[in-house]
Amino acid sequence: MHNQLPEDFYCMLKELQEIDFVLVELNLYLDTHPMDNLALQQFNQTAQKRQLLAGQFELKYGPLMNFGHSYSRSPWQWNDVPWPWQV
Repeated sequence: MHNQLPEDFYCMLKELQEIDFVLVELNLYLDTHPMDNLALQQFNQTAQKRQLLAGQFELKYGPLMNFGHSYSRSPWQWNDVPWPWQV
């Protein structure tokens, strides 16, 4: 049985997904327009925003990624469910 998660969990996760979408789109655009400095600036600002939000999310709710891409507090948190891709 899953524990009920606070609304903030879902709001933060949704915002991360929205930021990831923007990053993918900017990445694809920059692949074909590598000299567009405005797009590059937007990419870097968005990447920084994602890093900050992901850090806040992980402090409150645990790691988003495995294999050393996210820190885990004690006790080990990967056995806590649901995982971000399960909600």
